[in-house]
Amino acid sequence: MSELKTKEKTIVVPGEILATGMDYLPSYGTYREGDHIRAGKLGILNVDGKVLKITSISGRYLPKRGDTIIGKVIDVTMNGWRVETNSPYSAMLMLKDASNEFIEKGANLTRIFNFDDYIVCGITSVSSQRLIDLTMKAPGLRKLRGGQIMEVNTHKVPRIIGKNGSMVSMIKQATGCNIVVGQNGWVWLNSEDAKMELLAIETIKKIEAEATSSGLTDRIKEFLEKKTGKKIEARTTEHHEYREVSQ
Repeated sequence: MSELKTKEKTIVVPGEILATGMDYLPSYGTYREGDHIRAGKLGILNVDGKVLKITSISGRYLPKRGDTIIGKVIDVTMNGWRVETNSPYSAMLMLKDASNEFIEKGANLTRIFNFDDYIVCGITSVSSQRLIDLTMKAPGLRKLRGGQIMEVNTHKVPRIIGKNGSMVSMIKQATGCNIVVGQNGWVWLNSEDAKMELLAIETIKKIEAEATSSGLTDRIKEFLEKKTGKKIEARTTEHHEYREVSQ
């Protein structure tokens, strides 16, 4: 008989038995050994139906095709822009992927994206040599203006976004802030109300600190209602492959 041996959201260590029986299936960070599924790395156990996977709790962001990230322009070349990705690897945004508008040969590219500009972009490919290509050709991908950038643990990003965008939607509803959460652990916030912007930052840090605990959504809802005096409704925002971002 199949049985889950470890509760979801529990921190597990390599070799630990997570489940027994053939009904459960191993996925990222887990492996099967006979009748057992064991942890292959240190992290947090996630259970999706009968599929077991582990989310890392340490380490830097590793770029993946299809991710929506916030990048920082660090170089301008004749063919495009080199972008910092908050990972050990930088990426390239080529002219052909930067805009649907025609860009003249020899144009001053700093007029489009300049040094230290932050952009919301999508990763289109990652080679075996970790050469990363970006795109700006999808809804929601754009240059960010004003606001501020904060950094969070990249492995806590799914909890900050919430299921179908539910958690970040609560923060936006409560504070009125514009928020973009990059899957690389950079978060952009912008608001005309400095107090609300600070509250959004405080809330994100609280989620990051308590990401592995149960009942987090209800606690964040209560926290925001107490801080703002507003009644917060749970909302969800469908998240698609670098087509819709929290903004």
